[in-house]
Amino acid sequence: MFISIAQAAEHAAEHAAEHAAEGGFFLHAENWVAVIWLITVAFLAPKVFRGIAAGLDLRREKIKARIDEAERLRAQAQETLALYQKKQREALKEAEDMVAHAKAEAQRLAAQAAKDLEELLKRREQQALERIAQAEAEAEREVRGVAVDVAIAATRKLITETLTAQQASALVDHAIGDLPRRLH
Repeated sequence: MFISIAQAAEHAAEHAAEHAAEGGFFLHAENWVAVIWLITVAFLAPKVFRGIAAGLDLRREKIKARIDEAERLRAQAQETLALYQKKQREALKEAEDMVAHAKAEAQRLAAQAAKDLEELLKRREQQALERIAQAEAEAEREVRGVAVDVAIAATRKLITETLTAQQASALVDHAIGDLPRRLH
């Protein structure tokens, strides 16, 4: 167990006072040990205190270096955090832009699809109208053909029943003569 210098000096002073009362301080060996010990401590104390102070200074410097390093790392972390927050804001803006672009593209595609559908419906309607017109024309031709066939049959029946051979021959001659004018 270590005793402090103040305790050792106090102990030596008490011991010296006891021995002085006995007849002489320097006659006892214990007093000489105490004096030598005090001298040794007096010579060594500055070196020990310098060593302790140097150790404390070294420890203080290490702590200061750690604090400086911690502050540097904190500043670096704040810079990194600010950078990532900026990147996050940019990414959010880019995502918003992409969503807006996608909405605009979807609206454009929907408008184009509606326009294409309208054009397709118009084409189909036109095709249907053309088919109806063709069907009407064909029906009209068929009706005319049937009417012509009926008229020819009726004319043939009428001619055969009412005309004489001489009248029929004159009618055929007249039709043959009229044929070049009708073909040109």
